[in-house]
Amino acid sequence: MELAKIMGAKVYALYVLNKDAYVPSVLETPIHLGSSWNVMEEMLRQEGNDAIQYAKKVAKDKGIDYEGVVVEGDPASAILEFAEQNKADIIIMGTLGKGGLERFLLGSVTYKVVRHSKVPVLVVKKQKPN
Repeated sequence: MELAKIMGAKVYALYVLNKDAYVPSVLETPIHLGSSWNVMEEMLRQEGNDAIQYAKKVAKDKGIDYEGVVVEGDPASAILEFAEQNKADIIIMGTLGKGGLERFLLGSVTYKVVRHSKVPVLVVKKQKPN
């Protein structure tokens, strides 16, 4: 947010709801799957809305032009598409490092965005709680 304030830039906080990330247990029946997915989807939407609201508060406190957006889809593709459609000058994203060999450097979504973005990508390492 400090960078946006210095540059007088608008900040878009984008949360991508990835429905494909939830893989139900093999033991779940179609009846249970429907209710499980509804609960999981609601939890993911709430997580996204909470993140968007937190960023909104930070932006407002700093006097930064802000818009929060929740979309559905593949995270890397959605981020790249959103950046292109909104003519972003830079993508700033965190990394959680959850997947495969590249997890030692970047999370898989971050890795894909860095490799395929047409604009610079600033990766911010998640701070550990004290």
